[in-house]
Amino acid sequence: MTKIKARESQTVEYKSSWHDEYLKWICGFANAQGAVMYFGVNDDHEVIGLENVDRLMEDIPNKIVTTMGIVVDVNLLERDGLEYIEVVVEPSNIPINYKGKYYYRSGSTMQELRGPALQQFVLKKMGRSWDDVTNDRASLNDIDRDAIDYFLRKGIDAQRIPEDQRNAPTGEVLTSLRLMDDDGGLKNAAILLFGKRPQKFFPSVVFKIGRFGRDDADLLFQDVIEGNILQMADRVMEILQAKYLISPVRFEGMQRYEKLEIPKEAMREILYNAIAHKDYSGPDIQMHVFDNHLEIWNEGELPMGYSQETLFGHHSSKPRNLNIANTFFKAGFIDTWGRGYQKIRDDFVPAGIPMPKVENFCGGVRVTIERTQFIQMVSGGNVTSDVGSLSAAQLTERQKKIRELINKDSFISAQQMSVVLSVVKRTIERDLAAMQKKGVLIREGNTSAGHWIIVRESN
Repeated sequence: MTKIKARESQTVEYKSSWHDEYLKWICGFANAQGAVMYFGVNDDHEVIGLENVDRLMEDIPNKIVTTMGIVVDVNLLERDGLEYIEVVVEPSNIPINYKGKYYYRSGSTMQELRGPALQQFVLKKMGRSWDDVTNDRASLNDIDRDAIDYFLRKGIDAQRIPEDQRNAPTGEVLTSLRLMDDDGGLKNAAILLFGKRPQKFFPSVVFKIGRFGRDDADLLFQDVIEGNILQMADRVMEILQAKYLISPVRFEGMQRYEKLEIPKEAMREILYNAIAHKDYSGPDIQMHVFDNHLEIWNEGELPMGYSQETLFGHHSSKPRNLNIANTFFKAGFIDTWGRGYQKIRDDFVPAGIPMPKVENFCGGVRVTIERTQFIQMVSGGNVTSDVGSLSAAQLTERQKKIRELINKDSFISAQQMSVVLSVVKRTIERDLAAMQKKGVLIREGNTSAGHWIIVRESN
């Protein structure tokens, strides 16, 4: 038998016969990128022919028009005396349904769109995004002027907003950002970006951070960050520095430096991506911090056809939330040229940190970052926040008592230890420094909100 050379792919499909069930496929292709379907061709791409070709040539286009209202090219082809049919489906610029249901071809699967996925699809076909929808429950009284002033300061500093707009009225700022409709109604993006209590309207406007021990079931402590998404990255960074990440100390001459284990600007870029591209009809943003890595997850997968290789290479920017992305750009947080991950690479490589792993996971995007500096600080040992035996380094009696206090409360301060042990705070600080130098103790976070981690002896 003669074979057709084209391979089966997302836009090419082979069927040995015709069944009305394939009308769903045509609907899905029309809603996606279009396709060419061949009937009378088997999975090995061999032409096997069709029966009742004349009737099918009339029935197929009529059923498509009747059930979906679209016109496709239906062509009768012949190979070695065998007749088969080619159906060319063009992508539609409006949503297409089949018997009231919407189908979409994604990869090699045909999906029925429902709920939030259907809403996002319809808005996208209309050239809009979810954050562009007017919220009838909100008014200017729900907008936080402090957030507006913060945005103007940032935008002016980034030279993306003129200086004379520093005291612009709230309504004027929102209108210039296209966050109000023609009737003065606030769009969803306005509430997310500048709302006093955006959680009142959208419960998932939350960023959760958890510090875990051995696995996901071993939650040690956590923080929940709420409020507007414009200032959310700042609040997350403050908490990460204060409680979750280390800042190793180094000296250049007499100058002391404390540099965060993950480059700050790269970390901000990753946070901005998670916040700006989140699907806000889904659950909250989640960050899992482990000893050897951290994970950031937000609802909403990468644009179709995009992968980690795409993001770290030359690519176009495809924001999920157009108005949020525009406001972040005006504030100087992001650019509009798809260079975010290239900037992350520029910071990670000099710091000796492997590039983040970016992948679709559980309906969203997960970014995984290795904690190389944390691991290096405990090289030769395994880190744990649980009570455990220290490494073989010799400790003084007072240092052993300090260890016992930390075992009971990893958040205990030097001042509290000095009271319990009846010595001055400075003495405790010297002991803590000595224990860190010996590699038996690590400080995660800053002096006011961080905690101690004891290093177990290596196996």
